[in-house]
Amino acid sequence: MPSLQFTLESTDPNSKARAGKITTDHGTIETPIFMPVGTAGSVKAVSQKQLKEDVQAQIILGNTYHLYLRPGLDVLKAAGGLHQFNHWDRPILTDSGGYQVFSLAANRKISEEGVVFQSHIDGSKHLFSPEKAMDIQRVIGGDIIMAFDECPPYPSEYKYVKSSMELTHRWLDRCFEHFNNTEPLYGHTQNLFPIVQGGTEKDLRKASCEYIASKDATGNAIGGLSVGEPTEMIHEYCGWCCEHLPENKPRYLMGVGTPADLLECIALGVDMFDCVMPTRNGRNAMLFTTEGIINIDNKKWEFDYSVIDAGLSNETSNYYSKSYLRHLMKSKEILGLTIASIQNLAFYLWLVGEARKHIVAGDFSSWKSNILPIIMRRL
Repeated sequence: MPSLQFTLESTDPNSKARAGKITTDHGTIETPIFMPVGTAGSVKAVSQKQLKEDVQAQIILGNTYHLYLRPGLDVLKAAGGLHQFNHWDRPILTDSGGYQVFSLAANRKISEEGVVFQSHIDGSKHLFSPEKAMDIQRVIGGDIIMAFDECPPYPSEYKYVKSSMELTHRWLDRCFEHFNNTEPLYGHTQNLFPIVQGGTEKDLRKASCEYIASKDATGNAIGGLSVGEPTEMIHEYCGWCCEHLPENKPRYLMGVGTPADLLECIALGVDMFDCVMPTRNGRNAMLFTTEGIINIDNKKWEFDYSVIDAGLSNETSNYYSKSYLRHLMKSKEILGLTIASIQNLAFYLWLVGEARKHIVAGDFSSWKSNILPIIMRRL
């Protein structure tokens, strides 16, 4: 079966921004791209039909840790994998569970073998090793699967970050060995992406990029830059990693971030993004729009019957009023969470789509300078 293909189509003359195309067995992804997070096999409050038609998502994420615990591998395997289970026929990326294990700091133990952790559901103990992370992701069936890594917290001492990075590299070797000795389960190709670590140490980040690049994977990910660092540091180290990762492979920045983060990191050479921010913030009444940021809870929207976002072409943003959405959120009606989540996801996909258009047109940098103060202002 053919592996993932990446075609670089355009580059911006005044930055490192690039437009490309990723081809998988479940379809083509135009980059730069934002990937909605479907933690437990579902993007919270949004149906797959809405993801396709209103959000125009090209690829979504599944979460290895959560899907392993519930519904469990037996259910997923019997269904024919996550694509069949949730009826999403476009590409899926699965993380390895490393970040979720990182977030369970009080209930996990790291060793050379892997990580023993306690389930947040029932307290039961489980081991994630590089081999098991590969096996689980084979069962889930993502088109792109991630290597099992350790993500050091910020800040951490140099000695710990170095030993953590070296452990991630040894785990990566085991991931590739097991991946290469196993087969996909459902007739479509799976692609393993390694993850750069190294904290906020430039020599370690460079060393990790070089080690990851030596694997000649179909794509590469930048991890460990959404764990509490200042925004300026995220951008600095993202740019440093992009300088040391292959140009002919897609670059995926994990877990970042705000609309401004997306544009700044696209300018540095990133192709793929994911973040829970649009859905999480939407469920908490913060809307990202083409005119700026709205707190829909505010009384100023009570009698505003204009549509949520006339700058977007999707039906949801052009159908409901700000007043009605405020009413739903105040009344704790579930529909409000759906509308707000669709608005924010549609905005994120619109933003990366516009970025792509301007990269192709050759005026991305000037467009970015003009659009940033508009979309990040508080209305």
